[in-house]
Amino acid sequence: MGYTDLDQLAINTIRVLAVDATFKANSGHPGAPMGMAPVSHVLFNKFMNFNPQNPDWANRDRFVLSNGHGCMLQYALLHLFGYKVSMDDLKAFRQLDSITPGHPEAHDTPGVEVTTGPLGQGFANAVGLAIAQAQAAGTYNKSGYNLFNNHTYVYFGDGCAMEGIASEAASMAGHLKLGNLIGIYDDNGISIDGDTKCAFTEDVTKRFEAYGWHTVWVKDGDNDLEGIEAAIREAQSVTDKPTMIRLTTTIGFGSKLQGTGGVHGNPLKADDCEGVKQLFGFDPKQSFVVPQQVYDLYHKRAAEGAAKDQEWSQLFQKYTSEHKAEGADLTRRLSGKLPEGWEKSLPVYKGSDAAVASRKLSEAVLEKIHDVIPELLSGSADLTGSNNTRWKNAVDFQPPEYGIGDWSGRYLRYGVREHAMAAVMNGLAAYGVHIPAGGTFLNFVSYAAGAVRLSALSRVRVIHVATHDSIGLGEDGPTHQPIETLAHFRALPNCMVWRPADGNETSAAYYSAITSKHTPSILALTRQNLPQLEGNSIEAALKGAYPVIEASDATVTLISTGSEVSICVEAASYLKEKHGVTARVVSVPCFEVFDAQDKAYKLKVLPDNIPVLSVEALTTMGWERYSHEQFGLNRFGASGPYKDVYKKFEFTPEGISKRALATIDFYKGVPVRSPVNRAFQQIL
Repeated sequence: MGYTDLDQLAINTIRVLAVDATFKANSGHPGAPMGMAPVSHVLFNKFMNFNPQNPDWANRDRFVLSNGHGCMLQYALLHLFGYKVSMDDLKAFRQLDSITPGHPEAHDTPGVEVTTGPLGQGFANAVGLAIAQAQAAGTYNKSGYNLFNNHTYVYFGDGCAMEGIASEAASMAGHLKLGNLIGIYDDNGISIDGDTKCAFTEDVTKRFEAYGWHTVWVKDGDNDLEGIEAAIREAQSVTDKPTMIRLTTTIGFGSKLQGTGGVHGNPLKADDCEGVKQLFGFDPKQSFVVPQQVYDLYHKRAAEGAAKDQEWSQLFQKYTSEHKAEGADLTRRLSGKLPEGWEKSLPVYKGSDAAVASRKLSEAVLEKIHDVIPELLSGSADLTGSNNTRWKNAVDFQPPEYGIGDWSGRYLRYGVREHAMAAVMNGLAAYGVHIPAGGTFLNFVSYAAGAVRLSALSRVRVIHVATHDSIGLGEDGPTHQPIETLAHFRALPNCMVWRPADGNETSAAYYSAITSKHTPSILALTRQNLPQLEGNSIEAALKGAYPVIEASDATVTLISTGSEVSICVEAASYLKEKHGVTARVVSVPCFEVFDAQDKAYKLKVLPDNIPVLSVEALTTMGWERYSHEQFGLNRFGASGPYKDVYKKFEFTPEGISKRALATIDFYKGVPVRSPVNRAFQQIL
């Protein structure tokens, strides 16, 4: 294998760059980069296929740093191999508006595949990237044309190994026999609290073996470059299992504090920085130094990657002439375009059509569009029959030897793994040729909240199909009835929460979710049947809010979402018949989309001089932005048949009318300003 002094110089250059950047920022984690520099040198210089001049090459190997606090390791590598990460960028580590933030962010830094930071998330993202490669290979690879054969490599530490999400994802990867996935476990025995003997003494190797992974142990990860190389080669040769390489390293290798918690999350002191440089043969008084021969070594490897990218392009060109349909489809997917006219397949409903639960309406959308959007992958966290996320002729994504699916399958059985499902979907989306959707109960999207937050922060298009969205699920009771969940996700930036009231609104939700390339969507769907609204349309719903009942002489506006909109329509009739009161009704299926409309439209929906009462069988928090008075559920629900539960909490035409009359009475004779009129709108 033949490692030389130049290899050691390259490794030490990575270490010193991490020391310098964290010292200059007076912030960061130098320990992991110093310990993981040897394996990074071997992996990137000997194994990884990538092209810094084209970071989006479709068949590149994917690298995920799940222990994202060690991001100076990744930034140093990206700089050294010639990505558009300059030395000035390294010097601006953790500074405002730099492209080298405190944890890796996919949209900030070329060469960073996924946003990591919360531990375990990157590990689960890597499983998603590996599934995406296997599915793309199953779909497109032909004899003589291995278009997709890349590996996904993920670094993870003790913190990731402790997080439950990584356990879920590792279990799933083992079941799926993802031989393209190689995890490198930084076994340095240190976490933030110090030596892991205080909290983490399990045998990680045995755990991964039990998950169905192949395992290898490199006992001297600080020095044994040949052993590291042999381990990665062995991992690549095992194609029917993912591999976990346990790499025992010394955190902060070369520092006075090496092997201790003191080097985990704090920059080295000035004298320690100088001592490290002296030990590694660098001038102690100089900073951010890269020997030219290190640049030359790594740029040579980058040039080899560029040549492989070029070879792939030629192979793909030949492929498109021989396999025209598949070639055209993949070309379209890689360009980020949706199939022409796909939206014509969305179901459209009339008011006279039958009442249907919105989870069933969602299923109807999937039945209609799955053929015209082949990149759409669906799935469920062991709730397929309840979420209605599987179209009738769907093929499961499974290893063929199980006899229950194949690699080209488009339906994923996530098992009871909501946390992993949400994060795996982030990886699936990041691969670049899929649109993932996955179902669970809305209440259990709360389990996955960390991954949903990263969906939004990472700007990936994933669709969270969240059924059983309120007290309307009835008998399962408060444990399953989410009353706070939508307030949480509506507060999340760059996330669209849809709660459709009928078929046209459900179709609009899917249209919005599928066309929003850089935004995740949560579709909150009912178990109970909902009547189709009169006179609405997909186009109206795509404004985020619109009047369902309009009346120029109205004295109150009822604004609502989902299953409560039709009850508000009934309440408007009740108010007219029993009290001679005229009410407008507004449906607001998506706050975020409504907020994006211009002020003139918003004032048309919520005009001045009429009080607004919001109605939703969830917490009232957040409704102040659209209403003067709020009717909701600021307590946990109750167990019983859903109609009885609605009656108990007065979500009935009579209960809504009672509150509408109180609203009218309270604002009588008082000038009422639309909730849309806000002071800050003048300066935003």
